[in-house]
Amino acid sequence: MQVNVSARHGHLKQEDQLLITEKAEKVRKFYDRINSIAVVVDMEHADKPHVEVNVSAEGTEDFVSTATAPTVLAALDAAIHKVEQQVRKHKDKVTEHKGVGLKHSSEVQE
Repeated sequence: MQVNVSARHGHLKQEDQLLITEKAEKVRKFYDRINSIAVVVDMEHADKPHVEVNVSAEGTEDFVSTATAPTVLAALDAAIHKVEQQVRKHKDKVTEHKGVGLKHSSEVQE
């Protein structure tokens, strides 16, 4: 899995990039078919940085979340939380919502 961290209108310290990469990699524990994660930190407004997280998974549309907060790490935490919810919801739809087979349909009707 590939994690790309980039910054607009500014630069990130190496330590911050490593921390962002570690937090982004935790999304993988919710869904195994994740191919890549892109994190974009927009520091156009220094007092309210904007973070966008884009998760690309196999066989589905990309999961995208954005957040704005007073600090980069707070915005990252909010965006990661949003994308985790999206991934969990997708996984639940894929794994748990299967129809009743013909073999068991008569048991359900009774």
